[in-house]
Amino acid sequence: MPSHTTKIGDAEIVSLSDGHIHFQPSDFFPSIDAGEWETHADQLAPGGLIRMNIGSFAVHAGGKTALIDTGLGEGDHPFDNSEWGLLASDMASKGIGREEIDAVIITHLHRDHVGWNTISEAGGIVPYFPNARYYVPKADWDTFTRRAGMSMFAYIREQVMPLMEMGALELIEGEQAITGHLTALPTPGHTPGHTSVLITSAGENAIVLGDASHLPIQAHHTDWSPRADTNPNLSRQSRAELFDRMERDHSLVVSGHYPAPGFGRLARLEGRRYWRAL
Repeated sequence: MPSHTTKIGDAEIVSLSDGHIHFQPSDFFPSIDAGEWETHADQLAPGGLIRMNIGSFAVHAGGKTALIDTGLGEGDHPFDNSEWGLLASDMASKGIGREEIDAVIITHLHRDHVGWNTISEAGGIVPYFPNARYYVPKADWDTFTRRAGMSMFAYIREQVMPLMEMGALELIEGEQAITGHLTALPTPGHTPGHTSVLITSAGENAIVLGDASHLPIQAHHTDWSPRADTNPNLSRQSRAELFDRMERDHSLVVSGHYPAPGFGRLARLEGRRYWRAL
């Protein structure tokens, strides 16, 4: 069984999961003809569905612990045949207390990446990670907070905006160092401010994709953009550049939506690029 931890230099990466969600391929990738999936059946779960892990990653490096994305959270969500709300118990099972998180990096502001940002305690909303500084892409903040009055974006009012009012949230722009080992890498297109995360230590590196890619098939088919991409053309460009960079730099590829634990390497075979799980 694959290990839920791996190391890059002196940095330890721990894979965490809040559960999983399912989609019909035609709903998730509406521009991809059904026939294309016949040669990619290995990418689908039983019943021909796309099954996605709702992954987060804790990174222990330099005496600090950062968490990348916070899952879907508890409560009701519009997903069928899915399971969520498991991040807290998964962290506990892997010996990670919420009090030890020093930084929370949000790759983008879709609901399945911000669900454990806050909780209600004693009648008020407080950060779930009480000692953490939260980091959110500014372009996403500007876009999503303008929509917070809409019912489908109510989660922004509950899980994101209170952090700014508490002084716990910092907006990031461009390629920006967050800690000595973690750097925000802009990969826009899925959302306006979508950001991947570069982890470096002792001459080695890994990149946490966020939603720059949802399935391993996109390592080769970087032109496949899902319905949720706000700017499909820009998303394709960001994805292609990111995978080219990871292949060139021999980066560990870390994905919260690929099959758990989400650690893998890129390889070439007969002119095609593949993601191979560790």
